[in-house]
Amino acid sequence: MELENNFFIDVECRQFNHVGEMICGDVFLSHRIKEEGRIIAVLSDGMGSGVKANVLATLTASMAMNFTIEHREVARSAEIIMNTLPVCSVRKVSYSTFTIIDIEDDGTTTIVEYDNPLCLVMRGQSEFDPGWEDLILKSDKNKGKKLRICKFKARLEDRIFFWSDGIVQSGMGSRAFPFGWGRDDLGSYVRKIVKYTPFASSGKLAQKVINMAKLHDGDEPKDDTSCGVIYYREPRKLLLVTGPPFDEHNDFTFSLKVKQFKGQKIIAGGTTAEVVARELALKFDAGIDSEDSELPPVSFMEGISLVTEGILTLGKVARLLESYNNDSKLGKGPAEQIIKKLFESDRIHILNGTRINVAHQDPNLPVELEIRRTVVKRVVRLLEEKFLKDVSIEYM
Repeated sequence: MELENNFFIDVECRQFNHVGEMICGDVFLSHRIKEEGRIIAVLSDGMGSGVKANVLATLTASMAMNFTIEHREVARSAEIIMNTLPVCSVRKVSYSTFTIIDIEDDGTTTIVEYDNPLCLVMRGQSEFDPGWEDLILKSDKNKGKKLRICKFKARLEDRIFFWSDGIVQSGMGSRAFPFGWGRDDLGSYVRKIVKYTPFASSGKLAQKVINMAKLHDGDEPKDDTSCGVIYYREPRKLLLVTGPPFDEHNDFTFSLKVKQFKGQKIIAGGTTAEVVARELALKFDAGIDSEDSELPPVSFMEGISLVTEGILTLGKVARLLESYNNDSKLGKGPAEQIIKKLFESDRIHILNGTRINVAHQDPNLPVELEIRRTVVKRVVRLLEEKFLKDVSIEYM
């Protein structure tokens, strides 16, 4: 999402499971509250590994997220979480860590941590002290347990790195790191990768950290390994145009909006592309070779980053976004190319023409040929809720 002081929040987490486990015992959740302009991220590490750890971490992360959304008092929320966790039948204790990061629309950022390795805040290429304070719990059951809390006003190019102990303990017992990677050496590595890749996305930086941790363990992680990164950056803008305007008399005004947009531009729709090319006198070449047997090939137009077919392609974009996860691999087809550009962008404006294509109202055609507006709404919902993109839509 983009904040009122014009920077965007890029939030990503990357994970490796404990070797031999099919499910991760660390759980990451993120949520955008559009009405309040807030973003909340939570990382929890359940005790042990596998299903039991995942259950503990899921319960912890879900409660932490819900309490934070509701602006609950921190100490009371922590007490409830700790008192609610089911007791492990083997160890006879209930235990899960958590890191909560709550970002308001003016950049005010609050971090609450319980027993995760201390997160690292970067201001540019230097480590920044956000002013950590300890909050000691006082109830009988949790007396003496410590929360670490900080609150600061973020700036452009700030980053927050947060992690589970699988990162700092990686390599433990090895000749290079007999006591594990450790927070100090981890901090040095983070400063180095930020220095040499200063504009890397959160996802790429998080992947670098977990890859190095995995390497320390001989490519067989001895614990669930998670790294999250939050990056306050200049928004990367993209315009997605689909469908010609309802009124043909607005074709030039519509096309002028495309010309004047500052950022990457995608046109999804053959008729739409023809309108823009005609009104702006641009060269337009229809593609021949297709990378996807389900879809028509990509076309080419000067000044436009990508030109594809319309509803079929957007329908596939929606399906791929719906099923996408960190293990997904994107191919070279038109829908995948659109998704890659969407992922590279932060602020996405959709110019949705509302002229009906008669061919798409034939009831004998596949269900995928829904009305364009419905397909676009599916894509918008997924981009906002699943990928935390800042999306606006304009009908014409």
